[in-house]
Amino acid sequence: MQLSRRQLFKVSAGGLAATSSMATLGLFPTAALAEVRQYKLTRAKEVRNTCTYCSVGCGLLMYSLGDGAKNAKAEIMHIEGDPDHPVSRGSLCPKGAGLLDFIHSPNRLKYPEVREPGTNAWKRISWHEAIERVARHMKADRDANFVAKNANGVPVNRWLSTSMLTASASSNETGILTQKFMRALGIIATDAQARVCHGPTVAALAATFGRGAMTNSWVDIKNADFILVMGGNPAEAHPVGFKWAIEAKKKGARIVVVDPRFNRTAAVADEFMPIRAGSDIVFLGGVINWLIANDKIQWDYVKAFTNATFIVNEGFSFSEGLFSGYDEAKGRYDRSSWSYELDDKGLAKTDPTLSHPRCVWNLMKAHYARYTPDVVTDLTGTPKDAFLRVCAHLGETAVATRVGTILYALGWTQHTVGAQNIRTMAMIQLMLGNIGMPGGGVNALRGHSNIQGLSDLGLLSTSLPGYLTLPNEQAHPDFASYLAKNTPKALQPGQLNYWSNTPKFMVSLLKWFWGKNATAENNWGYDWLPKWDKMYDILQLMEMMYQGQMNGFIVQGFNPLTSLPDFNKTSAAFAKLKYMVVIDPMTTETSSFWQNHGEANNVDPAKIQTEVFRLPSTCFAEEDGSIVNSCRWLQWHWKGAEPPGEAKPDQEILGELFVALRKLYQDEGGPGAETILNLSWPYRDPASPSPEELAKEMNGRALSDITDPTGKVLLKKGEQLPGFAALRDDGSTMSACWIFSGCWTEAGNQMGRRDNTDVGLGNTPGWSWSWPANRRILYNRASSDAQGKPWDPKRVLISWTGDKWAGIDVPDFKADAAPDTGMNPFIMNPEGVGRLFAADKLVDGPFPEHYEPMESPLGTNPLHPKVVTSPAVRLFASDKERLGKHDEFPYVGTTYRLTEHFQFWTKNVRLNAIAQPEQFVEIGETLAAEKGIKAGDTVKVSSKRGFIKAKAVVTKRVKALKVNGKTVHQIGIPLHWGWETVAKKGYLSNALPPAIGDCNTQTPEYKAFLVNLEKA
Repeated sequence: MQLSRRQLFKVSAGGLAATSSMATLGLFPTAALAEVRQYKLTRAKEVRNTCTYCSVGCGLLMYSLGDGAKNAKAEIMHIEGDPDHPVSRGSLCPKGAGLLDFIHSPNRLKYPEVREPGTNAWKRISWHEAIERVARHMKADRDANFVAKNANGVPVNRWLSTSMLTASASSNETGILTQKFMRALGIIATDAQARVCHGPTVAALAATFGRGAMTNSWVDIKNADFILVMGGNPAEAHPVGFKWAIEAKKKGARIVVVDPRFNRTAAVADEFMPIRAGSDIVFLGGVINWLIANDKIQWDYVKAFTNATFIVNEGFSFSEGLFSGYDEAKGRYDRSSWSYELDDKGLAKTDPTLSHPRCVWNLMKAHYARYTPDVVTDLTGTPKDAFLRVCAHLGETAVATRVGTILYALGWTQHTVGAQNIRTMAMIQLMLGNIGMPGGGVNALRGHSNIQGLSDLGLLSTSLPGYLTLPNEQAHPDFASYLAKNTPKALQPGQLNYWSNTPKFMVSLLKWFWGKNATAENNWGYDWLPKWDKMYDILQLMEMMYQGQMNGFIVQGFNPLTSLPDFNKTSAAFAKLKYMVVIDPMTTETSSFWQNHGEANNVDPAKIQTEVFRLPSTCFAEEDGSIVNSCRWLQWHWKGAEPPGEAKPDQEILGELFVALRKLYQDEGGPGAETILNLSWPYRDPASPSPEELAKEMNGRALSDITDPTGKVLLKKGEQLPGFAALRDDGSTMSACWIFSGCWTEAGNQMGRRDNTDVGLGNTPGWSWSWPANRRILYNRASSDAQGKPWDPKRVLISWTGDKWAGIDVPDFKADAAPDTGMNPFIMNPEGVGRLFAADKLVDGPFPEHYEPMESPLGTNPLHPKVVTSPAVRLFASDKERLGKHDEFPYVGTTYRLTEHFQFWTKNVRLNAIAQPEQFVEIGETLAAEKGIKAGDTVKVSSKRGFIKAKAVVTKRVKALKVNGKTVHQIGIPLHWGWETVAKKGYLSNALPPAIGDCNTQTPEYKAFLVNLEKA
């Protein structure tokens, strides 16, 4: 008897008791014809990839259909989280959940297009026409403006009239090819998204610890006893990574949030404390003062592993807001007095007793004595009792068996004192002994999926791969001076001082650039590299563009019209260009800056003569390659489908463009032709270098047999290097990025490893590969005391076994250096220790000091009224005129992200547009009542530079604060809207903040600026 499922339900309605009698009557069905829907992934191909959004680096499983026939095209039809991934474990946030809509967005670019000067429409063109026209533009501009030598006859080989911005989510392989492409052309007016976000992180952490990266890992956060979230909102911006903070909380850890808003992280924290935007150093300086006053210091760690005992030069001082050496006419410091007192051997003098008045500890103690709890409360608006509770929580980690960590992001970086915000917390963590420890560290939460990797690859104005510096025309006129200035001498005996290997790193890099043309006789082609005279960061190059000094602009995977401050200035600058080239998977406001969108972009296309090319590139799902997450994991991802239309990978676009330019210089010649013609371009298909070729170049290989001192062959010519220890300075090795050496060895692609075995404390060394040398926690030698014994028996990373350092992580140390050698954990610093006093590493002071934002709601600085804002800030005349005052713009504006959106990408994604469809701002209830504003009203938020209109969200989350005797209101401004969108069109929030940046890195001050508010 055969029954359908519906009939079966009717027959069996009498209940289970009737079953036996049904069988007796012969009515039990032989098979129920269940109408089961076919599992949709049955015939699909599964491919592993990595999420393209934030820096957590969540794992993806992508499924595509398509049988591989010539007339069939694979198409991705499902994406889910990878359950094997050690960090995400199958989870995806609202952005990751919408990735399928990202890939298939109606705003994906499919064909090359051009907007001819003065017109109001795109015109489709062929790839051949696009490449030929762009190459001709570039050659004409380069020939007319190339500078071969400076006035002193020093080869500089730079081209300043065309600039290039590079991507934040493209692969490392695209990034390293971009580096080679740009420098061969002489482009130094260049930046990546890192300049907009975490530039200050690199400056601050490198100045303190020796490297500018997140110290620990996402999973390691679970090992913390105390978590301070300040300058970030990870539950919102990094929700999957934040699960590990929640895991720590489940085990008893306390989470405290300090932020201008009661945000989503605060909602799951144990405590929340409000703070005035731009006053973080007051708060953290107060913590330093409290820790010292209450003797909450891990003294054994501080005396052994920091420069607390080092004696500072007699000429160093601080008075009335100024450090010694300030030149008011130049607006910058002579930093020569910010250094150690040296003995006759060139070693830093120390005082282990800490009694010398000029030892670092005593100078620091005196500097922060002014930051009392009352001063903290008065300048930050944070309640005194709340501040003291944070101090007490941190102080509890000043013992070996308790560890605290800090999670921060752009809330600290995007200030004129961004690097110093981070420095202050780094100092606190050294004082508490929390660096190098599981569950400790200073955890910089990077914002983009590969901005860590593209920073590592040196895609910034004055950088080269592996944090080598691009030569400067004054400091490094020749190769000998470059090595002399960039190869430090140890400041204490017995230190590893790993930057002493700079000659090996640099020669191997030059061999990558110039190949066989780089010889010892021509100093490895050093003079073919461009040399800089000043930093051409985003603010500098936009100022040049605004002044009509820039003709061309190449934009790769970047949307500067939405990302850079003072949108109206940026738009006006774009209109002065001769040509713009945009390489992107999506439509962007940058490419359509010439279109009129009413109040949101009120321009006249007929008056804009910029010729704009729009070249469609692949997205993450359509290419092989690697990206680096925030904790330095290089994760390889695999292509899941072909791109739409005629879109091409970035490597192919750059390859075709370089080949076309090289052909023009071969046929026609031109200024600086040798830097292009001598460039090594050894790819199987010169017009399309493969990801595998480029990844192997980053790792490096032997160019001849490598032998040890006895003549034994360690590596044969052509073999991949096992790691950076194999690099040589004699031209026998090549590596495009020394810190990535080890990522693709003779054993194969280490970035593609997927062993998620937990060897202890959440460490999974078999998953992917981490720089440097697959070390997962930086400075892990400091997890053991001076004798090599772990500080905490429950948190053992590495320890001294009697003949070597070993444990569950790769030692960030010389493996056979015994504790009694005196070698210290911070191997990148010539002192060997962490720096409480940053010597001459930062331009605005060796100790952090509070300066008001450039637009201050107070109009003064009570700590030193004569010096209100940072004296080291760079301020262009055009931007100075566009600064507002607190009497006209009385409220503080601060920008931030939403969980449902990512920058300006996800407004092109239907799922995310549905989740957050319309632009809004957050206003406190008190301010709303004063202004007569109700929830849902349209309001106008304006600054000296522009305005936006948005819906008002009236909320308890933003409280009025009492600061220096006055009430300060703050307005929260999400940043995700624009006119290229599938959501409701909106205004660009970056019309509001000023074009002024962090003193050290020029990261814009988006987190504290002045605005006004009114009903629209």
